[in-house]
Amino acid sequence: MQITYKNKPLERVLIGANVLAAAVVVASFVLLFGFHEPLMKAWILYTVQVVLLCVFIAEKIVRMFNAVSKSEFLRANWFEIPLLLMLAIAVIGAGRWFAPTKPEATEIRHFAVGLYLVVQVIAKLCKTSVNLAASGKNPTQTLIASFLVLIFSGAGLLVLPAASAEGKESLSFVDALFTATSGTCVTGLIVKDTGQDFSIMGQMVILALIQLGGLGIVVFGAVFAVLLGQVLSVRESVAMQDLLSASTLGRIRNMIAFIFFGTIIIELIGAVGLYGMWGQEVERARFCSIFHAISAFCNAGFSLFGTSFVNYSRSWQTYVVICPLIILGGLGFSVLYDLANIVADRIKRFFKKRFYTQYKLSIEAPKRMRLQSKIVLSVSASLIVLGAAGILLFEHYSLGSAGPPENTVPNALFQSITARTAGFNTVDISALSPASKFILILLMFVGGSPGSTAGGIKTVTLAVVFMTAIAALRKRQEVELFRRSVRVVVVGRAVTVTLLFATVLFSGALALSITESSRYFTMSDIFFEAASALGTVGLTTGITPFLTTAGKLIIIAMMLIGRLGPLTLLAALTFNLKPARYSYPQEAVIVG
Repeated sequence: MQITYKNKPLERVLIGANVLAAAVVVASFVLLFGFHEPLMKAWILYTVQVVLLCVFIAEKIVRMFNAVSKSEFLRANWFEIPLLLMLAIAVIGAGRWFAPTKPEATEIRHFAVGLYLVVQVIAKLCKTSVNLAASGKNPTQTLIASFLVLIFSGAGLLVLPAASAEGKESLSFVDALFTATSGTCVTGLIVKDTGQDFSIMGQMVILALIQLGGLGIVVFGAVFAVLLGQVLSVRESVAMQDLLSASTLGRIRNMIAFIFFGTIIIELIGAVGLYGMWGQEVERARFCSIFHAISAFCNAGFSLFGTSFVNYSRSWQTYVVICPLIILGGLGFSVLYDLANIVADRIKRFFKKRFYTQYKLSIEAPKRMRLQSKIVLSVSASLIVLGAAGILLFEHYSLGSAGPPENTVPNALFQSITARTAGFNTVDISALSPASKFILILLMFVGGSPGSTAGGIKTVTLAVVFMTAIAALRKRQEVELFRRSVRVVVVGRAVTVTLLFATVLFSGALALSITESSRYFTMSDIFFEAASALGTVGLTTGITPFLTTAGKLIIIAMMLIGRLGPLTLLAALTFNLKPARYSYPQEAVIVG
């Protein structure tokens, strides 16, 4: 919601004060919790936070009187009232109505003030991200900038001593940047053991990066705005339409709400399903369940265990819970939204015809699945089956150290699913045959589906390119999918994405072969690592922790390119180029 203010210079001053106050809030939390002992006296930092609390409250009051419409301002910031009310109850009630001892009351007051400041900073960050995306300027540059800010912020937090496990050295900046990029780009490649080398704080930072990177900070901002009851402007809705690949503006708000509640519900069900998996050997079963459920649905591939799910290859949850989470996360929110609408429509029609006489003879057509959903589901299913069959064939019905023969099919199916998106593994990847590794590289190159948390060229791109070749062989003028014609511009985009991905993949592998020449890695391992980084998958043959600094930087760049997509980066560079208004005479050329 865009609010009009009377005094524009005053509004610019308030924006600057907000940025400065938010930076000081972050600095105060870093000084308090980023080190094993606070670098300044705690009472000084808590006093600074109280002053910042007063600054945020004063800023809201000034803005309300500066707004042209005070009622509009109050509607946009309605959540401030219950938030301030809860803060007042915590501050005044501590020591009177609850927490009778002085230390407990002080702790509750500090927690309440800190929580209010955190909510304020998050709200301002989300609003800024949505406003920038809807500013009319280059939207792809805004998307890239949001990822870079998230990556460097995460790296700054991971480099703090408190982010490393007790007795472990603090991460170097390159390792912190690598981990933050891998988390934000939901890749899963690691140079440090997530479960052993990071403290609870470090693991929480990685988990936050996975969730924010999976949804996208701009989408998260829109989710936050919708949850607070704010109405998106037309520009903001158009920006969200591009990011979510939605077909109409009318369902943007519903889709944003679906993304939030759908993500929470799916991840919660996944966490509950995983809870009994860890047995007595894991003390933090609850946190492990939540961490792996979020990592699986966001297709991140991060695990709290150094061997991923190799030690859990015989647990049914690995296949019944983890696999569906990966598949659902890789389908894309637009497909999930379409499927949810179809299911809801079928249920509604069933009850209407069952309990309402006037609807029994209704000839109203049921909702049909969109072409996008048909392509995604069919290609995804085909890749899973063909990938598993290929691994079974080339491994001669034995997947290395996977265990007895009865576990062969589930392991092959798991690796076929996870290779396209997630990056978990139930077998030792380095022990697979070269042919199986090549199958995994192909799956990583394809990746997930548009609008999902996965990387790769995407399933729809593969379908369009494949059907373009079929159309040429059948001498058809148009590319056809499920008795629908695909526009020429879409075909051109699909071919461009495929060529750009192939170019980046081979260039990255070539660069790694130069920087890692002293490491004696095989070219197969290097190419596998490059494909995993570009596809934001996270599978590795074990060479990631041993990469040189230059090699790590190359992988960082490939993970970012893979998450954003080469076409997004190209669009950012060519945004201001005007289309040519002329064409040259045609002349026949021979190809093939």
